[in-house]
Amino acid sequence: MTDKGLPVDFSFVLASSVHDMKNSVGMLMQTIEELSASAATDNAEHNRQLSTLGYEAARINGDLVQLLALYRMENQRMLVQLEECYLDEIIGDQLARNDILFRSRNIAVEVDCGEDVCWYIDAELISGMLNNILVNAARYCLSRIKVTANIEDGVLHLIVADDGRGYPESMLTSPTVMRDSVSFTEGNTNLGLLFAQEIAKLHRRGDLHGYITLANGGVLSGGQIEVVLP
Repeated sequence: MTDKGLPVDFSFVLASSVHDMKNSVGMLMQTIEELSASAATDNAEHNRQLSTLGYEAARINGDLVQLLALYRMENQRMLVQLEECYLDEIIGDQLARNDILFRSRNIAVEVDCGEDVCWYIDAELISGMLNNILVNAARYCLSRIKVTANIEDGVLHLIVADDGRGYPESMLTSPTVMRDSVSFTEGNTNLGLLFAQEIAKLHRRGDLHGYITLANGGVLSGGQIEVVLP
């Protein structure tokens, strides 16, 4: 027992619970994908409902993954495994992962990334971050998303832009500051942006480390997030 009467550290118990929940949500997502694949294509309402279930399950899974990653970072248990990766493959995998979501919402996704764009990154961490960004973009865009990856001045730029209303001013000025209060209407605590920033910072080269920036306008006149990795 600790001085507060708890048999173990509460943060460890919470992290373990989050891990179990993530596994359960993963099974739920797989079941939804199987139902979507077997659903009648001419039943628009049925497909819409399955899409909504899949989207919300993906959001929950993304939040749980982020919470676990942030817990590991805080406890210095997050290992970064850098390897040379082709960005078009990373992007393609995440687009395929969310194909049902994009099709059900009639979202057109454009990719601007050459086959020769490769960089030393942790593929699993960057894939999880990109998946979260794409799911959020699908939530707030009108009908278009554009993903761009290029190398300029010796750094990798990974950009996701949409044609939505853009980011609120509070997020532009303090994108990675967790809010003290949660808006149940917006459901936004900046957790995803904090996760993206921390993942970017784990990518280092010498004295340089990665970072993210937010902007409104961009190539699709909506919100735009840019991940810069040295």
